[in-house]
Amino acid sequence: MDSVPESKSSATRITGVGVLDRCVGLLDLLADCPRSLRALADASGLPRPTAHRLLVALEAHRLVTRDQAGTFRLGPRLTELAAVAGPELDLASVAGPVLDRLHQASGESVQLYVRSGDHRLCIAARDAGTGLRDSVPVGALLPLDVGSGGKVLLAWSPDGGRRLQPAELAAIRERGWAASVAEREPGVASVSAPVLRDGALLAALCVSGPVSRLGQSPGRKLSPIVVAAATDLSAAR
Repeated sequence: MDSVPESKSSATRITGVGVLDRCVGLLDLLADCPRSLRALADASGLPRPTAHRLLVALEAHRLVTRDQAGTFRLGPRLTELAAVAGPELDLASVAGPVLDRLHQASGESVQLYVRSGDHRLCIAARDAGTGLRDSVPVGALLPLDVGSGGKVLLAWSPDGGRRLQPAELAAIRERGWAASVAEREPGVASVSAPVLRDGALLAALCVSGPVSRLGQSPGRKLSPIVVAAATDLSAAR
């Protein structure tokens, strides 16, 4: 059986699950620096076909990526997972009851977003079950500069003014919520509010649904319950 020589990062985390241990060994090597397939095979002790097979699988999950020269490096999925593994992970774990109540009160889909680089990452959701495009799965990466969830994240971020007009960001902060109509998806409207703790932004809580139900001014209908739910979630521990 192929094996990865023990290293300072992998020696203490041998699980006995061979494929997992070999994949983690490759990721540990890439944490030091980008490497070619040959370099990874030599450093790991894996036959090149085995190393290539594992790296291609990791690439499919976006845990590693390759440049045009074929050099492997750590992939963007690790950044996304790291974003969830911070304080937001605790937030997602306690958000369930708040999301359930907001889903029941609104009758629409509910999402909880955190910022992940230049995107927003959905870390928790409740689906309205209508099959419409307002449904967003956990783990989805969406733009920051379109949709109410992204606008809330930008409004409480230092670099928000580089993506949206300062006047729009100021208005969102003043009223405490953002709304959007058919910005990210045709026919979908949404309202979002910030989840703040000790003045720091943790996430954006969003309700989305069809424009046919929410209308052209969804904030009039949804902002009170979305803001109240965001306040409840801010206090959750």
